[in-house]
Amino acid sequence: DPMKHLAILLMISVSLFGSTHRDPTQRVQFQRTHPCPATGKKSGACKGYVVDHVVPLACGGKDHPSNMQWQTVADAKAKDRVERKGCGH
Repeated sequence: DPMKHLAILLMISVSLFGSTHRDPTQRVQFQRTHPCPATGKKSGACKGYVVDHVVPLACGGKDHPSNMQWQTVADAKAKDRVERKGCGH
């Protein structure tokens, strides 16, 4: 059964690489306490920046403001390339 195999693969990947579930309310809370570096706004878009998880979700990091930081788009792309290689698993 293909669906059963898919479910098993998903469970294995989550157990090996952590959950990547994102709770949008956590990002909102982060921005309320860490305004956008470009605009100083506590909500809305932040041109040129993204919210980054310091410890990636896929590596066991928490989706919580304490694990978030502003990062330039260029820096985020570079970090993502490194993170895609794995989390030391």
